[in-house]
Amino acid sequence: MSPPLAYVFWHWRQPQIAAEEYESRQRAFHAALAAAPSSGFLRSFSVGLSGAPWAAGGGDVYEDWYLVQDFGALGALNEAAVSASRAAPHDAAAAAASGGAGGLYRLRAGAALRTPGYAHWFGKPDGMSYGELFARITPVLDQASAGLWMRQMVLGPGRELCLHAATPVSLPAPFDALVIPLRPAWPELAPTGTEPAR
Repeated sequence: MSPPLAYVFWHWRQPQIAAEEYESRQRAFHAALAAAPSSGFLRSFSVGLSGAPWAAGGGDVYEDWYLVQDFGALGALNEAAVSASRAAPHDAAAAAASGGAGGLYRLRAGAALRTPGYAHWFGKPDGMSYGELFARITPVLDQASAGLWMRQMVLGPGRELCLHAATPVSLPAPFDALVIPLRPAWPELAPTGTEPAR
């Protein structure tokens, strides 16, 4: 089986919608998709974060990852998300959103983590080949049990590469990563006492 694709969707709530209500609607949609998955759909997860300059000007947003087997499964997901038992939860979640942006990534090395704690966003340094990039990053992935995702077809506003890990990792020079902590929103709730993204 080829490495999975991920449709990544950044979205943020309307100011009059409480964060708890917004997350509840988002979880209902993810649950509906998990209960009646489209062909080739693997799983999804959602995290709250802030500091991504390409989403809501770096403010508080949610980032959904929808993992699928291939490009055909991506088309099936597109149709399924707004149909049958998933339609009402999708529409309720979409009605509470103020904006959004999407991207497409493929797992290039390492493992697709179920609940990453940190995202390390970076680009390929000028003059470096992709072969050299993967050679330098692979030891980091092995040591941290991390996964490296690469943007496909230049689709999406985010940086070209995203390294998911449970904890922050140090990338070797000359990589310059934007490190963003992630708060689970789906499938796991935030721990008691954790402030929801606002």
